[in-house]
Amino acid sequence: MDFLKRLLTWWNSQTLNTQIFTWKNGVKVGEDDQGNVYYTTRDGKRRWVIYNGEMEATRVSPDWHGWLHHTWDEPPTKDPLKHKAWEKPHQENLTGTPAAWVPPGSILRAAPVARRDYEAWQPE
Repeated sequence: MDFLKRLLTWWNSQTLNTQIFTWKNGVKVGEDDQGNVYYTTRDGKRRWVIYNGEMEATRVSPDWHGWLHHTWDEPPTKDPLKHKAWEKPHQENLTGTPAAWVPPGSILRAAPVARRDYEAWQPE
């Protein structure tokens, strides 16, 4: 069943075709802290990622994103980006999850904050 799932669906992991292409043409460049593995072709023209778990593009850190899109030539394993002290660690997009940020006063909050800056209109 797992073989059939991998053969027909791309959202569960790499497909069988991607695995064969990676095996034949891929050169492993590195791995990030989430376990995603990055590859390039021998001629260096194509670059791709094999996700460890859910295939979500926001799981690719800015360091690797720049390399994947040919913004810089050297991967973060050879030439890591210099991070500022105020930078927060990379975090995937949490929109649509229970951990998503919601503004104060939103009905989506578990305990909405009482608003003192608004007075509802009442007909006379």
